[in-house]
Amino acid sequence: MSGPGLRAVIADDQALVRTGFGMILAADGIEVTAEAADGAEAVDAVRRTRPDVVLMDIRMPGMDGIEATRRILAEEGAEGPRVIILTTYDLDHYVYAALTAGASGFLLKDVTPEHLVAAVRLVQSGDALLAPAITRRLIERFAHREEARPAPGPHRDLSGLTPRETEVLRLLATGLSNAELADRLFLSPTTVKTHVGRILSKLELRDRVQAVVLAYETGLITPGGTD
Repeated sequence: MSGPGLRAVIADDQALVRTGFGMILAADGIEVTAEAADGAEAVDAVRRTRPDVVLMDIRMPGMDGIEATRRILAEEGAEGPRVIILTTYDLDHYVYAALTAGASGFLLKDVTPEHLVAAVRLVQSGDALLAPAITRRLIERFAHREEARPAPGPHRDLSGLTPRETEVLRLLATGLSNAELADRLFLSPTTVKTHVGRILSKLELRDRVQAVVLAYETGLITPGGTD
């Protein structure tokens, strides 16, 4: 369930979309602290209102949602809001760009009200909204293509992980949930959660999405190796 005082910013260039999403969140007790019609307004709204979650459109005039996400997370760091990318375009390069920018989730705008609220709750609690189907497409079409990868980051060395943590990261990167990881590895969900937490801490990663992207970029996961 969403915690008390959960706050959100909605960034979209269409007023009706902002209004609709705002009504959905408000009906669930989530406060919309600000609305933004473009990326620059979104960055400013986050500075002013300090939300827990940002619903961010990709295609907006001026600064787009990808650049706004980068700026927000660069400024706010680990204490900043979680960003959910919302778009009408189910295109892989948008997914990859959003995740490498630091977004914690990706949803199409035709999402049901129930799923939208659930997504906000999920990422605010520190989890990642990343469907296995999207994960596999990323692997097959982008992660193995050098020209599609961003510049190397500062935390690409996996040598500090234990063999078990490396195994957990590899399976996590295929899109498995903690419950599915527990079943696959014959571990308790609590133990899996502990392993995931240690992986994120050792690699200085914000959340599971960043762990998934890193697994692609380091070659821990390769096309055809996700089953």
